[in-house]
Amino acid sequence: MSTPEQRIEELGLVLPDVVPPLAAYVPAVRTGDYVYTSGQLPLVGGKLGVTGKVGAEVSAEEGREQARICAINALAAVRSVVGDLSKVVRIVKVVGFVASAPGFTGQPQVVNGASELLGEVFGEAGTHARSAVGVAVLPLDAPVEVEIVAEVRA
Repeated sequence: MSTPEQRIEELGLVLPDVVPPLAAYVPAVRTGDYVYTSGQLPLVGGKLGVTGKVGAEVSAEEGREQARICAINALAAVRSVVGDLSKVVRIVKVVGFVASAPGFTGQPQVVNGASELLGEVFGEAGTHARSAVGVAVLPLDAPVEVEIVAEVRA
């Protein structure tokens, strides 16, 4: 069976270096058997590929792809704390924030981009509890932000 990093590579993705914080926080914190990530934006090479509100400037499908990027960045944050994604026992919780145009109600489908990626990488261990929340605006005018909680072994 392949490792999570190998599955990421098989998906044609690259696990980036951890995204540096934009303010006074750290990308991830471990306490006991859990790693909590800070909210991760869909930054690639330090830049947002898309900005604006989902349901206006950003389509729901684009938002879904951006949520997928957020999940990859969250996994990079987890790896920065534990050293190897093979130490992840389970993804416990995902919280997705979607900068939403008035009347947009497709937040769950947007955040599916992150949830489905975690399932592809971890299989059954990627199945998690989740919240998908519509918000007025996100940092840097990002369309989506995702944070995760992962259970890890020593």
